[in-house]
Amino acid sequence: MMDFSRITAYLKYLRRARTEYGVHSPFVFNLLKNCIYDKKFYPQYDIIKQYRKELLSDKRILNIKDLGADSKHFTSNDRKIKDMAERAGSSWKEMKLWFRLAAYFKPAHILELGTHLGLSTLAWRLGSEGEITTVEGSEDLQLVAREKLQKYTTKKINFVRSDFDEFFEQNRDKWDLVFVDGNHTYEATIRYFDILKSRTYNHSLIVFHDIHWSKGMERAWAKIIADPDVHVSIDLFCCGLVFFRKEQFKEHFVIRF
Repeated sequence: MMDFSRITAYLKYLRRARTEYGVHSPFVFNLLKNCIYDKKFYPQYDIIKQYRKELLSDKRILNIKDLGADSKHFTSNDRKIKDMAERAGSSWKEMKLWFRLAAYFKPAHILELGTHLGLSTLAWRLGSEGEITTVEGSEDLQLVAREKLQKYTTKKINFVRSDFDEFFEQNRDKWDLVFVDGNHTYEATIRYFDILKSRTYNHSLIVFHDIHWSKGMERAWAKIIADPDVHVSIDLFCCGLVFFRKEQFKEHFVIRF
């Protein structure tokens, strides 16, 4: 359930949001028409739906320590898998979007910061033929994701159990698509963005989940889209899309999703 600050943020978003018909950038217009607003049914959706159904029936209890901002849904570290699947992570609408973004951009290398129960991991994996690396700080969460994902995809997934900062210290790879879905604090989000600017390409996409999750995340999002290296940014409320695309004039879009 949304708290009051998120309701206020959502109403503000709705007042500003527009559809593809108010967009003059060919790059953004095509992205909206052929990906974000794509209403076609894909058989991979059924796989994602079945995965989520399995999680929702799993009554096992895990002990989870939040490494970033505290959870808004849980007051105890002991959490049922079914409850986490229901209340946290990506929504059904978002998971379909992750699949379509991967299928649309065809990234060769995907980095996911925050495996959680593997729902978004599966969506990115099913949408892409490229390599995917997913990083999770909780050993229990990663074990569950490993266990379940191997039944739903034969494509390789590189699992890394690590704090995000430690991962960046040890890994210097560059990425075509990055999904940032963990440690929802202002300081951490800005720190990861500053690191990723040197670990991505001009054509890369960075997806920041939960940009309106808190006042701190909204401040971080405002700072990111104001960065001179970011030429195209899109606010979908549930997430923010960041592109560098130096060939384009700098422009920010608030899009109804």
